[in-house]
Amino acid sequence: MKIMKNTIENLKKGTAQVLPEDCFEKKLSSKKKLKIKLGMDPTAPDLHLGHVVVLNKLKQFQDLGHEIIFLIGDFTARIGDPTGKSKTRPPLDEKTISENTKTYFEQVGRILDPNKISIRYNSEWLGKLSCKEIVSLCSTVTVARLTERDDFSKRLKEGTPVGMHELLYPIFQGYDSVVLKADIEIGGTDQTFNLLFGRYLQERYNQEPQAIMTLPLLEGLDGKEKMSKSLGNYVGLTEKPQNAYGKLMSISDEHMWKYFHLLLGVTDKEINEMKKSNAHPMELKKKMAHDVISAYWSESDASLAQDYFENIFQKKDYSQAVVVAIDKKASNPIWIVQLLKDLGAVKTTSEAKRLVEAGAVSVDEKKIVGFKDYVSWSSGTSVKVGKHKVYKLS
Repeated sequence: MKIMKNTIENLKKGTAQVLPEDCFEKKLSSKKKLKIKLGMDPTAPDLHLGHVVVLNKLKQFQDLGHEIIFLIGDFTARIGDPTGKSKTRPPLDEKTISENTKTYFEQVGRILDPNKISIRYNSEWLGKLSCKEIVSLCSTVTVARLTERDDFSKRLKEGTPVGMHELLYPIFQGYDSVVLKADIEIGGTDQTFNLLFGRYLQERYNQEPQAIMTLPLLEGLDGKEKMSKSLGNYVGLTEKPQNAYGKLMSISDEHMWKYFHLLLGVTDKEINEMKKSNAHPMELKKKMAHDVISAYWSESDASLAQDYFENIFQKKDYSQAVVVAIDKKASNPIWIVQLLKDLGAVKTTSEAKRLVEAGAVSVDEKKIVGFKDYVSWSSGTSVKVGKHKVYKLS
């Protein structure tokens, strides 16, 4: 009994909410093999460190012998999850959805045992529903219940349109739990309404309702918004280790503690001890970055990435910088914006302007402050963009 209690407490660690707790504990105490569901829409081709938080929790359930159902929302992605959105989100086309799923399995396999995962696609059942069946499904739900959702109610109050298809999103996601007969569903705190809706629908289909477990959201590199590829504040799992390390080193000293906690499982007690130590914040952040790369890439990748960072950004040894060949016919001097585009450092003029005006661009250690500036270049010229990109021209 004590072992089971410890198991339940360990599963609860690091969570934001477990609802209802008595339901969760009852399911775990039954000692049967539970179906643990995680749904993820393929809105981008790569997973990032923000996804790792929920994947690590799934790993705990997997290690206990429970069935892990990794649900690819290839049908719901065509609607687009409106969670946290202030306006209607454009749906994805089938080609984009297909391309975005290709690398998911290799990435998930870095954390979970891929041989012990049930991969499902919700198009298997949602794509086959007839109009009659959709009407029957919708008849189990009231508009009042749907508009309890914060982002829907806020938009309605502000007079911002809410598409009918958006109202279907939580219904379809909840129906996934009905079809899969999920015992426990896991997601970020921004998914609380959707997860509870799965429980709501299971009750209406006379199933034992699932318990839900929500995990804290990992803020991105800006320390403000949740990590997201669309916001550009992410560290992707398929990035080169040296790029990922550099990005991790760009976060604020205050924000690094959440990375220690959510990505590495460092306890509050251990964090308080680090804060009280005489260690320099830079050294602590390097430890965090090294340990994250080691955990989700490899130990050797972590060591090489740290060496690269120290040589480039601390010792100013640009011999290891990314070498980019510039067309010899390019103008010299060259407009700084064109140079950044040629390097592949930016895609748009507005992005280049933002970086230059923020003082984030340097050429041969000289900061560029004028958006319209032209700079001279030659083989060996170094260009630093932001906190973690250095190029050497050839």
